[in-house]
Amino acid sequence: MTRPSPSPVDPTAGQTPPDWAGPNVAELAHDLRLACMRVSRRVRFESAQDTAPHQFSVLARLEAGPAAVGDLAEVERVRAPSMSRTVAGLQEAGLVCRDVDPADGRVALISLSEQGKQTLARERARRDAWMAHRLEGLAAEDRETLREATVLLDQVLSQ
Repeated sequence: MTRPSPSPVDPTAGQTPPDWAGPNVAELAHDLRLACMRVSRRVRFESAQDTAPHQFSVLARLEAGPAAVGDLAEVERVRAPSMSRTVAGLQEAGLVCRDVDPADGRVALISLSEQGKQTLARERARRDAWMAHRLEGLAAEDRETLREATVLLDQVLSQ
C-alpha cells in the first residue's frame, strides 16, 4: 500500500517525519488514521439523537467552562459566523446560556445549561452503549487488545 498524497490544507504537506522507519510505519499511519476516522464518524452519526455531531462537540467543549463564541470557533476550526449559528441553535434548544463576560462587557460567554449537561450525559451514554454493543461480539482477547491499543493511542495523541 502506498502513502496517499497529503492534503493541500495540511501545514505539514509534503513533509515526511524524520523518524519514520520506512513503508511499514507509513502504511500503519495511513491505516490507523483511516480506521480512527471511520470509528469516529460512525459513533458520531449512528448514535446521535438529541444533538447533531457539531452541536455535541460544542457541548463537550463547554463542559470545561464558559467560552466566547470566537474561542469556540477557533477550537472547533470553524468560522465565527458558523459557530454563532451553532450556538444560537443550542441556545434556542435550551442547551446553553449566553451571559456577558464580567471582564469585558462586549463579549458574550457561552455556558452549559442544566438541560445541556443532561443532554451531554445522555449522548455520551448513548455513544458508549453503541460502542459497547459492537465490542460485545468480540472475543475477550480482542477486547483486551483494544484496551491496550487505547493506551497506545493516548500516548500517540499526547506527543
